[in-house]
Order: sequence, then C-alpha cells, then structure tokens
Amino acid sequence: MDINIRNMVCYRCISSVEQLLISSNIAFEKVLLGCATLKEPLTDVRQSNLSKSLRDLGFELLEDKNSQYIERIKNAITILVHQQEDSLKKYTVSAFIETKVGKDYKALSALFSTGEGKTIEQYVIAQKVERIKELISYKELSISEIADKLHYSSVAHLSNQFKKYTGITPSQYRNVGTRNALDCI
Repeated sequence: MDINIRNMVCYRCISSVEQLLISSNIAFEKVLLGCATLKEPLTDVRQSNLSKSLRDLGFELLEDKNSQYIERIKNAITILVHQQEDSLKKYTVSAFIETKVGKDYKALSALFSTGEGKTIEQYVIAQKVERIKELISYKELSISEIADKLHYSSVAHLSNQFKKYTGITPSQYRNVGTRNALDCI
C-alpha cells in the first residue's frame, strides 16, 4: 500500500519518515521523496495517528488524488534540480516530469497551475534559484560553473533570473546569503 506525504524535500525527510514508521510499528518496504510503501493497509485509527505524527514533523498525509499528483510533480522537480542536475542537460523538464509521474505533461501542467496558483515553470525557476543559492554558499564553484551545472544558456541568463526572483545579483548574494526552506517554495 502506498501513502503520499507532502513536504518531503530531502534525504533527512526520508530518514525522519522512516524513523516515524519504525517507532509507530508500521511495517514498510521503502520510503522515497513524497511517498512510502507500506507492507499492509492501515486501519482508520492507525492512519489517523500516523497523519497526526506526520503533521507534528511538518509533513502531511495526502489522500486527495490531485494533491498527490501535485506533490509528485514537486518531488520530481526537486530530484531534477537538487539531485540529478545532469538530467537537466539530457531531458526537458516536461519529459522528466512525465517519466517520473507517469501522466501526460499537459494534464499535469493544468492541474499544477490550478492547485498551486503558479506554473510548473515558475516552480522550477524557484527551485533553481534555491539551488543556485546553495551552490554559491558552498563557495566551491564560480557563477559560470553553476550556470553550466544547472544548464543555463549563459551566466547572464542565470544572473537575470536570479535577480528577478531575489532582487539581488548572484555576486551580491555571495556577500549576503540567506536561503529559503525547500518546502516553503
């Protein structure tokens, strides 16, 4: 049985959910970003308890199909931008999302826009800006190397997009540097 969970954005989230399932004596096969595969269905009482425990950790158990698809889209984008940057050069965002979510991109795009009040493209840009902030804060790569890593056509394109979303240039950010939590984007 699969359950869908909102606000899982990193490996620490996966670990937190795994620990919660273990401490709740809920047998599971695997936990991935946004979902967990349980070995058996939950009773209503156990599901309610799990839902409360997840909320206490900042997560949310998703039961609505549309919310589940939206969360799967967000998780695919998080994986693409934060974990598999090489895929940005191999796939279009739409092809990557279709592959990960298993549904036609046009339908997913309409669903996402309606549910989130912004387009998938806007969400991708916001995720890329947060990834740029992260990479800048590490001080290991130049802006040019970051632009290449995140598949921007040029440093100017990266800088313009970054400034549009943050109000400052990447160079100014290097001196100021504060980031948003990924689940708040």
